[in-house]
Amino acid sequence: MSTPTEYASVRYLVDDVQAAVDFYTAHLGFTVGFSAAPAFADVVRGPLRLLLSGRTSSGARATPADLGTPGRNRIHLVVDDLDAEITRLRSAGVAFRTDVVSGPGGRQILLTDPAGNLVEVFQPATRP
Repeated sequence: MSTPTEYASVRYLVDDVQAAVDFYTAHLGFTVGFSAAPAFADVVRGPLRLLLSGRTSSGARATPADLGTPGRNRIHLVVDDLDAEITRLRSAGVAFRTDVVSGPGGRQILLTDPAGNLVEVFQPATRP
């Protein structure tokens, strides 16, 4: 079991490892931890280590084909100003999957990486 001071890792299966690395580093503030493209790379943002597994990676080979498509799971990135992030991402050519959704916990919007994996960009509600 990992300790609380280690990264929390999430694996995404991607069609093009380098395109995924470029997307996460250029648009969402990740840095490259390790790259063995085209098979695998990991990118890091704060305590999150995102494992980007291409088709020839061991992670992808261990996943049954019927589980290899993107689902409703997603990483959740917290921002201070959702509107500013939307403007910045849209001007960089990033397409969104949803409009902004507001709820009691805050506001969010969904986008996808080049492989179709979901990313939620979230601004918490201001607490009185």
